[in-house]
Amino acid sequence: MQQSFIKSIEQAALAISQAEAVIILAGAGMGVDSGLPDFRGKEGFWKAYPMLEKSGRHFSDMANPQAFEDTPNLAWGFYGHRLNLYRQTQPHAGFEILKRWAQTRPGGYFVYTSNVDGQFQKSGFDCERVFECHGSIHYLQTLNGKGELLAADDFEIEVDLTTLKAQNLIHHPQTTDLLRPNVLMFNDWHWNASRSDEQLQRYQTWLRPLKSRKSKKVAIIELGAGSTLPAVRSQSAMLRNWLDSTYIQINPQLGHKADIGIGLGALDALTQIEQVLK
Repeated sequence: MQQSFIKSIEQAALAISQAEAVIILAGAGMGVDSGLPDFRGKEGFWKAYPMLEKSGRHFSDMANPQAFEDTPNLAWGFYGHRLNLYRQTQPHAGFEILKRWAQTRPGGYFVYTSNVDGQFQKSGFDCERVFECHGSIHYLQTLNGKGELLAADDFEIEVDLTTLKAQNLIHHPQTTDLLRPNVLMFNDWHWNASRSDEQLQRYQTWLRPLKSRKSKKVAIIELGAGSTLPAVRSQSAMLRNWLDSTYIQINPQLGHKADIGIGLGALDALTQIEQVLK
């Protein structure tokens, strides 16, 4: 291993061992080691969904509420496939490593993620300590965003993988209105943010004493967050400015604002840090 990697791994292990609290921030790259696609660029999206390449559809076309109005079977085919994939996927061992670090910090932890896959909860992280800033595919809402959210647990979507079209649609059991995932999409003026807002309130309440007590050491661990959709990286940078913290960025494509940059995938980096900590 290159000397720079070794030094960064050792520095990250030291920062985590000294931290009283941990904030974990994760983007799509966090799920790659579990076998999940991250849709990086149109080529990455078409590699995951080659049946859409001929039509020239991009991720922004499918992750768009208008698709549920215009082509509901295709929209639900895309999200139904993802829902089925996330239900079947087992989180990689890096989640367990992070959970072990987080649960042993005296000041506790919080997870901030742009992922909608529910993998942190599936790994056993406390659902009261997870903020999903883009919502969750495991919850459903009406197209106009009105009414209460419904858990997706009792609904199944059958998808024709040759066309990526859903063989059935999901409707509200009482009103028969078409439902869609409670996920923040592009040009989404009707996203029902009620669940996410509750998570945000818990996150901000947890952060407040950390901001007021500058002596409390915090490890900011960012994993798999890109710059195309910068919500996670921007949050990491803000936290770095607010808190007495060390900002650790884990990503094959590093940015420039972290205190410690580890240019590896999430599982590889976390495993190596864990070996140093042991």
